[in-house]
Amino acid sequence: MFARLRTFPPQIWLLFAGTLLSSTGQALVWPFLTIFIREQLDIPLSRITLLFTLQSIAGFAATTVVSPLMDRFGRKWLMVVGLVASSAVLLAMSQAGTYAQWAVLLPLYGVVNAIFRIGSYAMVADLVSAEHRAAMYALLRMGDNLGISVGPAMGGFLAAVAYELSYFLAAGMQIALAVFTSAMIAETLPREDAGAAITAFPAGGGGLGYGPLLRDRSFLVIWGLYILIQIANSMVFILLGVYVKENYAIPEDRYGLIIGTNALMVVVFQYAVTRASNRRAPLNAITVGGMFQAVGLGVFAISRGFGAFLGGMVVFTVGELLLVPTATALVANIAPPQMRARYMGVFSLSFRVGSGIGPVVGGLLNDHIAPAATWYGAMAFCAVAVAGFGMLARRGVEPGQPVAERGAGSPL
Repeated sequence: MFARLRTFPPQIWLLFAGTLLSSTGQALVWPFLTIFIREQLDIPLSRITLLFTLQSIAGFAATTVVSPLMDRFGRKWLMVVGLVASSAVLLAMSQAGTYAQWAVLLPLYGVVNAIFRIGSYAMVADLVSAEHRAAMYALLRMGDNLGISVGPAMGGFLAAVAYELSYFLAAGMQIALAVFTSAMIAETLPREDAGAAITAFPAGGGGLGYGPLLRDRSFLVIWGLYILIQIANSMVFILLGVYVKENYAIPEDRYGLIIGTNALMVVVFQYAVTRASNRRAPLNAITVGGMFQAVGLGVFAISRGFGAFLGGMVVFTVGELLLVPTATALVANIAPPQMRARYMGVFSLSFRVGSGIGPVVGGLLNDHIAPAATWYGAMAFCAVAVAGFGMLARRGVEPGQPVAERGAGSPL
C-alpha cells in the first residue's frame, strides 16, 4: 500500500494537504452551527433548517456559475478567491446575532465554501487516468476526514469557552490555505482542453453551458439517486447534534467524538476499502454502501445513549466508505475532459440539494411527529436510492465512457 502511495503525483499530495487544512477549518464550525443558532435565537428547529435551505440554494446557483468558469479559465485562482471570501464570511458569522443576519450569511457561506473542493476534484480528473481516480478521491477523502476528526474535537472545546473562537480560527485557516494554494499548487487545466471548451459546444453558451451534461441521461440518473443519499446524510450531519443534546443530554464535546469517529474511520480505512471495492462493479459497491447507511440510520432511530449512537455512526460510516469515492470516480470517468469541472461541480450539488431538503424534512418530522421520526424519514430516502442503484446494477449498467464517446443521449 505505502509503495503505491509513493507513486502518486506530487500535486496530489499538495491537494491532500490543502484538503486537510480546509476541512479542519470548516469542521471547527459546521457541526455546531445548528446548536449555536438554536441556543442563540431560541426558535423552532424547522425555522433554523430553512436557513440551511437558503444556503443550499445559494450554493447551487454559485456552483453552476463557478464550474464552467473553471473549465474556461482554470481551477487555481478561483480556488484562491473562494478561500479568501470564505474567511471573510466566517468572520462576519462570528458577530451574527439575529435571524436576518444568519439568513444573509449562511447563503453567502454556501456560495464560497465549496469552491476549493470543486477545483480539487477537477484537478484530480485532469492529472490521473480513469482506473486510478477512485484511489485518488479516496486519498482526498482521507484528508477531508482527518480534518473532520480533528476539527469537531477542537470546535467542541472552543465552543465550551466561546463560540466566536471557532470562527476566528476557521477564518485564519482559510487565509493560510489561500496562501498555500497560490504558492504551491499548479494550474492543471490542459490548454488544449481549455481551447476545446471554448469551441466544442457553441450551442451551450460559448463553451460555458450545460447542454451536453443535461442530455447525459446516465449521469443524470446516477446524480438523482445520489441526491437521495445526500438528503439522508444532511439530516445526520446537521440535525444529529441537536437531537442527541435535546433528547438524551449528550453535550457538544461528546457529540464531537461521534462525528470524530466517522472521520477517523475514513482516515484509517478509506484507502483500503476503496482498493477492495474497486474489484467489484461500481454500482454494486454503491448499492451495498447505501444499505449500510440505511441500517445506521435505523440504529439512530432506536438509540438512547452515547454508546448506541456511536455504534450507529460506525455502521453508517461503513456505508460512506463504500459509496462516496466510488460514486465520485464514476462521475469523473463519465465526464468529457473539457467539461470536468462542470460535471464535478454539478455532482457536488447533490450535497447542496440534499442539504436544502433533508434538514427541512427532518425539522418538520421532529416538530410535528416525533424526534425519532427524523431518522425513519432519512432511512426512507436512503432505501429508495438503494433500490434505484440496485436496479441499475442488476441490469448490468456500468457507465464508464465519457459522454463524447458514448453519445449524450445514450440510455442507461
